[in-house]
Amino acid sequence: MDIKKRFGLAVKERRGALGISQEELAMRIGADQAYVSRIEAGQMNVTLETAEQIAVVLQSDVAELLGGSTGSP
Repeated sequence: MDIKKRFGLAVKERRGALGISQEELAMRIGADQAYVSRIEAGQMNVTLETAEQIAVVLQSDVAELLGGSTGSP
């Protein structure tokens, strides 16, 4: 699985576990819901800044959302 899909799936799972809607996540990172939807679908190549903003909102860290600190698939 490529990095965009891994990141998107991790964002979707973590967001769901916290009970945060796509719309709420989007608002908190200064984006729109469609952008978050494309991230979760693995269609967006997000910047490091956006990845960090998402991680903060999801009470996580970027490494966790990327599939762990080792970067393994």
